[in-house]
Amino acid sequence: MTRVYNFSAGPAMLPEVVLKKAREEMCDWQGTGMSVMEMSHRGKAFMEIAARAEADFRELLGISDDYRVLFLQGGASAQFSMVPINLLGNRKKADYFNTGQWSKKAIAEARRFCDVNIVASSADEGYCSVPDRAQWQLDPDAAYVHYTPNETIGGVEFAEIPSVGDVTLVADMSSTLLSRPLDINRFGIIYAGAQKNIGPAGLTLVIVRKDLIGEPLADMPVLFDYRTHANNDSMYNTPPTYSWYIAGLVFSWLKELGGLETMARINERKAASLYAAIDGSDFYSNPVNRENRSWMNVPFTLANDALDSIFLQEAAELGLQTLKGHRSVGGMRASIYNAMPEAGVEALVAFMQDFAQRYG
Repeated sequence: MTRVYNFSAGPAMLPEVVLKKAREEMCDWQGTGMSVMEMSHRGKAFMEIAARAEADFRELLGISDDYRVLFLQGGASAQFSMVPINLLGNRKKADYFNTGQWSKKAIAEARRFCDVNIVASSADEGYCSVPDRAQWQLDPDAAYVHYTPNETIGGVEFAEIPSVGDVTLVADMSSTLLSRPLDINRFGIIYAGAQKNIGPAGLTLVIVRKDLIGEPLADMPVLFDYRTHANNDSMYNTPPTYSWYIAGLVFSWLKELGGLETMARINERKAASLYAAIDGSDFYSNPVNRENRSWMNVPFTLANDALDSIFLQEAAELGLQTLKGHRSVGGMRASIYNAMPEAGVEALVAFMQDFAQRYG
């Protein structure tokens, strides 16, 4: 069976070398006679897997001992609640950037716990840019500032980490974590669902500065308290063990590739190639402000949307799958996360150019 190029926004494709390694170890992990899926999460074998995964993750990102790394469940969406629950303390306000659908969801959840100040919003222009710094309205009384560095639906990305002074910075990096080097020390909390650049769905990574793990809001569920997970090494209850194991294989793959510097160069080339194909033809267009174009999620429209279904059908026949844009945006969207090889982007560009010649 021939594998396709899967441009899904998530769950996304995984590196083939990782899948093959998992296949080899499916029924017998390193002579234990058990699959990782069958192991006790408190047994020696899985504890070894977990420790190696965290060590490699820390090495890749240069995470210091000032931070805890938590391997949780609930997706990034659970963090929409956990962040205010754990960071508000005795404050009543939090700052949020509104730059897309995921920011919007995080804001709606935060409003259950506090007053939300919108630092800046691009909603009125259809979420096609990050508002200019001159438009930002930061609240000095905010407990923290939250932003989404990359919006997967609209393909909008912050060009740089926002400077917010001494206020704790929180980021939903579900679609960008591990795609390039990152200065972890600029952040109080980084969280990410695994199903884009990290591993299978079911696992959520949280990098939290130790001094922020304290008293959550009163009467909150124990599982929404960062202390619960930090004090139990992410094993207060049974964690998503197999997703954790696969994530560890992905971390190992990234290290063997050359680390995040190498990965960044590859990702930059992929994005540049695809945007060049879009910009070089009157047949395709991308609405996002050029300086805010995402490396990871590239939406584009055809000059004639009546051709959308034909484009998708012909692409699928060539093994270029899951290119339909999100229903709220329409058109197409190519998600080109770490595991998408450059050959996949090259194949998509070649198809786009041929399609434009035939139907343009």
